[in-house]
Amino acid sequence: MSYIVVDVESDNGSPANGSMVCFGAVLVKDLEQTFYGQTKPITDNWNSNALAISGFSRKEHEQFDSPEMVMKNFATWIEKVSDGKPTFISDNPAFDWQWINYYFLKYLGHNPFGFSARRIGDLYCGMKNDASKNREWKKKYRKTKHTHDPVDDAKGNAEALLAMQKMGLMINF
Repeated sequence: MSYIVVDVESDNGSPANGSMVCFGAVLVKDLEQTFYGQTKPITDNWNSNALAISGFSRKEHEQFDSPEMVMKNFATWIEKVSDGKPTFISDNPAFDWQWINYYFLKYLGHNPFGFSARRIGDLYCGMKNDASKNREWKKKYRKTKHTHDPVDDAKGNAEALLAMQKMGLMINF
């Protein structure tokens, strides 16, 4: 099983009312194996506050690559770096996975990750036997600063997962 941490930036709250702006992915067992994609808008609906988080203007966003090409390239990268079933893992898969799943289904007809994802905070809470520790792992175990650059953010999350493995989390990357 190959764990791939994914982080998404968008211009709205869901694919039903916005577009994915960019995303990053990192193979947990080799933090140098990264993917970065920028996708042009697929709708005229967008929220300026949400888009601002990505650091891009609407004009810049409109110049990005076609979603179909980006998702094909991402699927190829996943196949290349995976040594088994790729597993989607994220800080917030309720947000990140919905975008990736929607774009894969819309543009490729299938999602290489399947239909489930893992949440880093839940793994950490389980390790600590305390559901209130949901955000503690971010402050303690990320080395790469959280910048809203999706590759940086995915890399920091992968670093935290590797630290959790050293602490005893039974997970094989």
